Amino acid sequence: MQARDRLIIAADLSTRDEIVALADELHGVAGAIKIGLQAFIANGPSIVREIVQRGERVFLDLKIHDIPNSAQHAVEEAAKLGVAMLTVHASGGSAMLRACSASVRGPTPLLLGVTVLTSLDDDELARIGFQGTAAENGVRLAKLARESGLRGVVASPQETEAIRAACGRDLVIVTPGIRPPGTDAGDQRRTLSPRDAIARGADYIVVGRPVTASKNRRDAAQKIVDALA
Repeated sequence: MQARDRLIIAADLSTRDEIVALADELHGVAGAIKIGLQAFIANGPSIVREIVQRGERVFLDLKIHDIPNSAQHAVEEAAKLGVAMLTVHASGGSAMLRACSASVRGPTPLLLGVTVLTSLDDDELARIGFQGTAAENGVRLAKLARESGLRGVVASPQETEAIRAACGRDLVIVTPGIRPPGTDAGDQRRTLSPRDAIARGADYIVVGRPVTASKNRRDAAQKIVDALA
């Protein structure tokens, strides 16, 4: 896998024109474009189809979390859009994860179980009612995802090494909220630099505002790729 293939850019934008312009500007530099809730709710499935038709790999980050039957059908519909990656919440439980995994009948989409959001720390998890640290919960949910048939997870880079030790090399790990050196962490509490995230065992990194808010987005993305190489 080339360095650029590891870079996923989060298109956390609202209008179709903004999203298409970002995808066109980053063509050949970023390995995939992430369409999350903001872009999907604002534009619907059509924006996913359009970005796919323009030749880009799409990471559809909807974090599906529902009863097994509803989640399974949502995964089936998302797969029809031609996305390369798709997220479900690992905390949806084994039955939901197994139903979602069974609905993926080909190599794509790569179904990823979201473990613990990178905006949460130990104190916030305790307030929610989770027992244990973010790292402990990340590993536990990654193991649940793997045992339920998923081939990958989304996790903080700070948990990557522990997840690797518990789940092995075959599990794909995507790390979100990555912040290049010198950039604002924003609402991310458990993050690392792109190079450090890959060094700790991540397969893919997701970068948003440090690229999308840059004056020269292609140049900002290329600097990250160069650092990974």
